Amino acid sequence: MELAGKVIAVLEPKSGTSRNGNEWMVQEYVIETHDQYPRRMCFDVFGADKIQQFAIKIGEELNVSFDIDAREWQGRWFNSIRAWKVERVSAPQPMQPEAPFPPIGAAPAAPVDFSAGDEKDDLPF
Repeated sequence: MELAGKVIAVLEPKSGTSRNGNEWMVQEYVIETHDQYPRRMCFDVFGADKIQQFAIKIGEELNVSFDIDAREWQGRWFNSIRAWKVERVSAPQPMQPEAPFPPIGAAPAAPVDFSAGDEKDDLPF
């Protein structure tokens, strides 16, 4: 799944040691969409390497690809929204007109003379 929006919060990273003795780190972020009625989503990035690679900051415009999973703990269920790809959205470039309009009251350009040149008519009609 994918969601685009602006990062509005970067939460403190959490870390620990698994039962197997492996170190882990996770950091959560909140993104807000630009819809008529903006939606917010809290997602996490798992692994110190991914956290450094993505280097997400408040105010950035992102496209976040994520997976949703649920897990049970002591009879309660919790959703997990884990990002696996983060792409920065570049700011749109302002459109510039290809050719400026001539000033008001300017004299029209001289008409082009098509009669000069090759006298042979190549057109089939």
